[in-house]
Amino acid sequence: MSYGSAVRARDYALGLLEATDLAGKLAPPPDGLELDDDGPPLIVPAPRRPPELAIQHARKVSVPPVAGMRDPSQRARILHALANHELQAAELFAWALLAFPGAPRPFRAGLVKILTDEQHHARLYLDRMAAHGCGFGDHPLTGHFWNKLDQMATPLGFVCAMGLTFENANLDFAGAYARAAVAAGDAETAAVLETVHTDEIGHVRFAWTWMTKLGGGGDAWDVYNAAVAFPLGPARARGREFDREARRRAGMDEAFIDKLEAVDATRPSGEPR
Repeated sequence: MSYGSAVRARDYALGLLEATDLAGKLAPPPDGLELDDDGPPLIVPAPRRPPELAIQHARKVSVPPVAGMRDPSQRARILHALANHELQAAELFAWALLAFPGAPRPFRAGLVKILTDEQHHARLYLDRMAAHGCGFGDHPLTGHFWNKLDQMATPLGFVCAMGLTFENANLDFAGAYARAAVAAGDAETAAVLETVHTDEIGHVRFAWTWMTKLGGGGDAWDVYNAAVAFPLGPARARGREFDREARRRAGMDEAFIDKLEAVDATRPSGEPR
C-alpha cells in the first residue's frame, strides 16, 4: 500500500482496517499524516482479514503456557499468538483514530506512534516465527482484544482497556517470556521480547497520562475501575509475576501499583494464572 503526502489519518486508518493482506495491515503511517479530522466518528465493528488470518472462536485456539518456550515447536505457537496480539493492537489503534476524531491532537499523535510500534513488534515476531518454520496463519487466531470493543467506547475507556489492562499485563508477560527464551537458549527471541517490553512501558505511560487527564481528577484506582468492567479489570492487568519497576517507569503512582500488586492475576476464563 502506498500513500502520497498529506494523507488524512482517517483514510490511513480505514485502509489498514479494510486491508485484506498482511502488507496492508503492516504498512506504517506515511510521513506528514494529517491528524486533524472534522468528520463524524466512524465505528468499525470488525477488521477485514486475509482468509488465513480470519478471527476464530477462542475454543478453536490453544496457546502453550510460558513453559512451552523450552520446546521450539511450542515456542513457535507462542510467537504466533504474540504476533496476533500485535496485529490486533495495530488494528485497534487505527480503530481509535476513526472512533475519536475529535480527541486532542496529542492524544491522536500518541495513537499513531503506538500503532507504528505495534506494527514493528508484529514484524519482529513474524521474523522469529519464520526462523522456527512457522507462517502467520498456520494456527487459528483469536479476536480477544476485538471482543472487548464494548469497553472502548470513549477515549478514557480505550486507554483503560487497551493500555492499562492488556498492555499493562504485558509488562509482566513480555518479561516472563523473555526470561524463558533465555533459559531455552534462544537469545534472538529474548531480544525481541525485551524490545517489546521496553516499548510497552511507553505505551502504558501514554495510557496512564491520558487516564489522569480524562478522569476528572479522581483517584486513579477508582477511575480505572469505573472505566472497565468484567472480564477486564485489575486481575487482568497483571501477570502471575509482577514487574513493579516497569510500572514505576511508566509513571504510575505507588498507591495504584500497590493495589494492583495485591490483586490475584486471572486468565480470560477467570481462573487463576
